[in-house]
Amino acid sequence: MATPTPKGTIVVTGANGGLGSAIVARVVSTPDLAAYHGIYTVRDPSSAVIPALQSSSSSNHAHDIVALDLAKLSSVRAAAAALNERVAAGEIPPIRALVLNAGYQEMDAQRMTEDGFTMTFEVNYLSQWLLALLLLQSMDKEVGRIVVVGSLAHDPYAKQNEIPYKKFSKTTIETDTIDPIAKGTWSTYEEDPSWESGMRRYGAAKLFEVMMIGELQRRLDTDPALSKLSILGVDPGTMPTNIARRSPWFIRILMFQLIFPLVARVATWRNPTGNPTYRTPDKSAADVLSAAMDNNPVLGERPKGLYLNGSEVCDMSAEAKDAKKRELVWRDSVRYAGLKEGETVLVNWR
Repeated sequence: MATPTPKGTIVVTGANGGLGSAIVARVVSTPDLAAYHGIYTVRDPSSAVIPALQSSSSSNHAHDIVALDLAKLSSVRAAAAALNERVAAGEIPPIRALVLNAGYQEMDAQRMTEDGFTMTFEVNYLSQWLLALLLLQSMDKEVGRIVVVGSLAHDPYAKQNEIPYKKFSKTTIETDTIDPIAKGTWSTYEEDPSWESGMRRYGAAKLFEVMMIGELQRRLDTDPALSKLSILGVDPGTMPTNIARRSPWFIRILMFQLIFPLVARVATWRNPTGNPTYRTPDKSAADVLSAAMDNNPVLGERPKGLYLNGSEVCDMSAEAKDAKKRELVWRDSVRYAGLKEGETVLVNWR
């Protein structure tokens, strides 16, 4: 019996993380989603563990685990080139959904990448921004969607972020460049060796991700070949995952291993269709896949440029909506990534 041709391709970055694994589990266990070809990226496929892909039910889901080190722009280019070649050759179908899920936090130090950027900036934002632009040529031009996994951390005015910003400016972009944030002279660990400096760096990277939603959508809408594509953002809430493993013990163990798991289960049980502050990875995975794949009547048939708190449309921060600042971040991103003519099919890429 011939294997059915996949309906399309779903690409998920950070597929072996807490939310990433939950997204894969949802795909594998949902027949309609399992009919798509899965491309699940991880830093090191030889050591990556994605439980859902080891289950017997995964045999009905065509998939590949692909190496992608988001701390290296060269790795992003290599992975994108390989995927583009496979789609062009008809080996896998066009990308129906690109889920930019991978996340990185550090609250115990400040690390830099080989490319000269802070690890937080490059992994959370720059590399995934570049991946999206390079993969545009392989997107399903009729119904393709890009989903950015955002965070409330992007908004310094949110009540949840009062402590990290109590003695720090709540305006993230204060000059005509984001060089200080990208290259590690903003909110440094040397100046503030507490967990708060790392949380601010994470918030700034998430701000740039959220800014990408409006700015990329604006550019897609003016591109005749790409105007039907959409980009959405989803805030998954606070989840008990391993993202806080580089943090002080009271955050890493007390909060993320003991308190948050219980609170998230109770909150999700009490409000299974709502969007409580604390959520299980499974609940957030369902919201991310709904944004990526569903014809949600709340969002409309072809939603574009929206930011969601779980399953509900919500507002992003005032700075994230600033058109001039969004364009500034885009301009610097082109420079940092060394994007050149012909690397992306987006007409207005500069």
